[in-house]
Amino acid sequence: MSVVIVGGHDRMVCRYKKICKEHNCKAKVFTQMSARLSEQIGSPDLLILFTNTVSHKMVKCAITEAEKCNADIVRCHTSSGTALNEILTNACNA
Repeated sequence: MSVVIVGGHDRMVCRYKKICKEHNCKAKVFTQMSARLSEQIGSPDLLILFTNTVSHKMVKCAITEAEKCNADIVRCHTSSGTALNEILTNACNA
């Protein structure tokens, strides 16, 4: 399963990727708005938005791209490793 994480903390990027790897998921993590974010997102199976730590512009861009490829979208207010672990556990078992 491919996962794109939008938002979160810069210092947690390695942790996010490690958690995804534990769930056999390939992950891309975007904590900052890049000029070509819409091109870099690709076509994930799951888009995770950490809404507390992300700009509205970034959310809008990510959702637009996820809807093009019919990806599942999960919004989470906290950007902790535990929250990500819980989201992936639910997504992989569904």
